[in-house]
Amino acid sequence: MAREEAENGRDDMLIDGREPENQGNAVPDGFNANYLKLYYGKLFPHADIFKWMSYGNDGKHPACDKSYVGRREFSFTLNDEIYLRFQCFNSASELESSIKEKCPFKIDIGPVYSVEPSKRCAYAQSGDNVFIPVERELVFDIDITDYDDVRYCCSGADICLDCWPLMTVAIKVIDTALRDDFGFDHILWVYSGRRGVHCWVCDGKARRLTNEQRAAIADYFRVYKGNENSQKKVSLPGPALHPFLARSYTDVLRNFFEAKLLSSQNIFSTEERYEKILEMIPDESITSELRGKWQENRRISKDDINIVRWDQLKKILQSGRQKVQGLSRCVEEIVFSFTYPRLDMEVSKHMNHLLKAPFCVHPKTGRVCVPIDPDECDEFDPTTVPTLSQLLEELNRGGFKVDADNEWDRTSLGKSVTFFRSSFLQPLLKSCKEEIESSYNAKRQQSKNPLSWDGNGRSGVDFFILVHT
Repeated sequence: MAREEAENGRDDMLIDGREPENQGNAVPDGFNANYLKLYYGKLFPHADIFKWMSYGNDGKHPACDKSYVGRREFSFTLNDEIYLRFQCFNSASELESSIKEKCPFKIDIGPVYSVEPSKRCAYAQSGDNVFIPVERELVFDIDITDYDDVRYCCSGADICLDCWPLMTVAIKVIDTALRDDFGFDHILWVYSGRRGVHCWVCDGKARRLTNEQRAAIADYFRVYKGNENSQKKVSLPGPALHPFLARSYTDVLRNFFEAKLLSSQNIFSTEERYEKILEMIPDESITSELRGKWQENRRISKDDINIVRWDQLKKILQSGRQKVQGLSRCVEEIVFSFTYPRLDMEVSKHMNHLLKAPFCVHPKTGRVCVPIDPDECDEFDPTTVPTLSQLLEELNRGGFKVDADNEWDRTSLGKSVTFFRSSFLQPLLKSCKEEIESSYNAKRQQSKNPLSWDGNGRSGVDFFILVHT
């Protein structure tokens, strides 16, 4: 179980891209413990990660829960796949010292438990079942290998700038829904270092969701329900699309499919490829008509063939003469099949899943797991994300400094750390402090007037889920 959870990111795919050109004092490419030791010693933002995990409870306010961050699980994966589960820390210095000492190849973050994870065995021996997860960010894991049936530029262990935009589309669709449909504000998107993206929803109401509530939210996003043997992987029932799906289709998916994906993936360029699309149409007369057209018009230039054939398909399906039930939705279903986000649902449904921490270094690519700005995700290029050797080379150019602060400002990692702090961490901590103060004042008011508590008899989280799911 520990191994399964520690590897839940499953990043085992290489990225095609240019490596930094060697300079006179270049650090050799690669990934090893010595490089990692320097990275953790000079560049990893230990204090920022600890502040994030504290959610304002490391302050001096009387309502702060001093035990909060110490009940958070950290998991270290060492060299040779040695897993250290249930690590916990009570201060930023403890976290930093442990990371520098153990030099983990990967750091995963788990839930906040009811008791300190390191003391779970003692509680288990007492016979009381008190070691349970009580809080955890709502997380999403999107892996581009789950799109292998609809991308033709790469497969397996490869990714390029023709298929990476599928991840950009996923960020746009999910981020908009989380903010507009569920009212979340504090959302962190992180590049996994290799082949996908992770999402951390950190609002208090998100962290306190039950497994059932998490499953309800995950199911809200569930559209892709097929498998590799299914002819029709997406089904959009009902007379009209759900408003969320309609917005995603109109604002993001349709334009991306027609303007970029059709040509970048050459979706209609061969008989084998267009036959996969014809299988999604439940009317043999229409598929025969389209097949006949496409076998006859082979003289169309290769650059135009994908757009021409897609237009022909749309014209026939949207002509209004078809009578087969559900046929009018085929155009939308095809677009959704190729472009809609494919989530690892189990990661989102359960509190106890681990997820790789931001600013880790991926051991296969050497790339840092940097945050992604959802407002500028179109500009994100995974092939230019700084590598471990590149960062050490940049430090070398300026010379190592003893006890220097903000070493990352001298490297290409500086922009990512600054974004993490200013756009995510600072607004989050401000909100947390306001929530702590508000809760404290409410309890004081309640103690003065016990009848002044919620007149509806339900908590804010229950009401939130009731409204949004």
